[in-house]
Amino acid sequence: MNPKHPKTSVWIRLIATGTCLAFFAGCAQIAVVSEKRPAALPAGSGANRVATQTIDTGLAEEKKQPTVALGAFVAAARDSLHQLDRNPGDAEARRAYNFAVARIFSVVRDAKLDPWTHPIRVGANGEFTLTWKRDPRPEWNLALYDLIPADELDFKGTYVKDHVKKDGIGAPLVAKRELTAQQASAFFTPPYIYYSVTATAQFEGSRCVISINDPLATETVSVDGHSYPLAADFTASYAMLLAREKPQKLGLVRLLRPQEYAATARVARLEPYNPNKTVLLVIHGLMDTPATWVPMLNDLRGDKDIRRNYQFWFYSYPSGYPYPYSAAILRQELDAIENKFPLRKPMVVVAHSMGGSITHTLLTDAGTTLWLEAFGHPPAQTPMDPKSKHLLEEVLIFEHRRDIGRVVFMSTPHRGSDLASNWIGRIGSMLVKTPSKLLNVGRTTRELLTADPAALKLKRLPNSVDTLAPNNRFVMAINKIPMTKTIPYHSIIGDRGRGDTPNSSDGVVAYWSSHLDGAKSERIVPSGHGSPLNPEAIAEVHRILQLNAKSYRTQPEQPSAQDAHHRAAGVAVDGDASSGAEPVSKTDL
Repeated sequence: MNPKHPKTSVWIRLIATGTCLAFFAGCAQIAVVSEKRPAALPAGSGANRVATQTIDTGLAEEKKQPTVALGAFVAAARDSLHQLDRNPGDAEARRAYNFAVARIFSVVRDAKLDPWTHPIRVGANGEFTLTWKRDPRPEWNLALYDLIPADELDFKGTYVKDHVKKDGIGAPLVAKRELTAQQASAFFTPPYIYYSVTATAQFEGSRCVISINDPLATETVSVDGHSYPLAADFTASYAMLLAREKPQKLGLVRLLRPQEYAATARVARLEPYNPNKTVLLVIHGLMDTPATWVPMLNDLRGDKDIRRNYQFWFYSYPSGYPYPYSAAILRQELDAIENKFPLRKPMVVVAHSMGGSITHTLLTDAGTTLWLEAFGHPPAQTPMDPKSKHLLEEVLIFEHRRDIGRVVFMSTPHRGSDLASNWIGRIGSMLVKTPSKLLNVGRTTRELLTADPAALKLKRLPNSVDTLAPNNRFVMAINKIPMTKTIPYHSIIGDRGRGDTPNSSDGVVAYWSSHLDGAKSERIVPSGHGSPLNPEAIAEVHRILQLNAKSYRTQPEQPSAQDAHHRAAGVAVDGDASSGAEPVSKTDL
């Protein structure tokens, strides 16, 4: 292998990137989090001076006498609310209130107290009762979570460099919970939950009642009879998840040893289910994990309209699987999650690289075409053991998903990538350990396949690298079947900033492979293959989601400021007759 050959160097970079994500050896870290106590508030002025002095008392006592410190923070929150009652716009009083409420959680956590199971008396003389407003939903039981004040977290890293938060009332927290494998499967969540919530405190005489608010479900909150914007910190939970659980470390090992990580194939929710919101399903690519979507999702959660209209789900899978098999698993997972969490609106799918290839199958009415292409006879006339036949029917026979309303393809090798078919790709393919289940299918079907001299020659069932080769049988066959016209789709394609489209490439996938004539819009961004991390690509996803949300409104609206900005910059906007994409009418949307 010549390390100076440009294609060799790309493959080496891909493997090195995966190794780096797995072992954090010599690469920039995507998220690092440290915990610290925030500095005391500056001395208040006027009526707020009492609250800040009481906070100082609590800070001095929190280690020696935690219940006394809790009483001080509760008193400070109460005094700040009294001032806000007189002047709801008093920013100093709101800051003292938020700080005091956050410190209640600091002390409860450090002293291992549990006011969530039983109310506790706090204060020097037990003058307050600390409790919480119980939620009827069992998953919102505070006793199940470690509740960490966001103002105690310092974080940095390439994936969390933009700190997305919202001013308002309340103490932003990260709610952390670890689930068993059975719980995660039953709830359709990751095995670890890091979720952004906001705590408020209200008073019923001497009772301090804590409420936990979901900033993705509401923008405002009523406290002491007044309505305020709800404070939020959306990035802190992402930073903690990446830094503590390191989901990105699974990228390389799930490529090389997919069978060992079969249990990680899942569709999961990143937030509580809301039937009134459109699902945004993100799907990662080869040697990757859902961690790659954090910068984009972090950016999207900073937009009130996106928060109001969308809920985020992801599909994660061992990327060593041949992608048609991963697509079959995805169809099963979607059926299962929608049985428990039914959709009122068609979902939007945003997919990167091989995730886009998986998604391509969701827009295709294959019927028995792919089966006949492979075996020359319909399933009933193809002699094969029942287990292998059942698996192959799930992989090769499918219709387009009617639960999908729009798709965004990012850096997708619809027609394969030359890297997967040349000798470099062949070496990479040899490193992937084929699951025993698929080995058995490969042995069963090898002699049954129809001859195709143009196809990639293999003595086993293809793995993920093989199914990205332009001369792979599945790739060639599925590209003969038109995608459904009932679902609009968009393309985001990188050219590495060279401006050489249509002769461009993102370094892994060439334009000839990622371009689709039927796309409603196509955006070329100055990015390599990692387009989900590119700011212009993220802005384009943002625009498409805004467009999609508009399509569900009954009244026509004026073009958004972002659409106007794109037009001014010469970027095609859906429905523009001058764009290279197919013009779109309201009925098309």
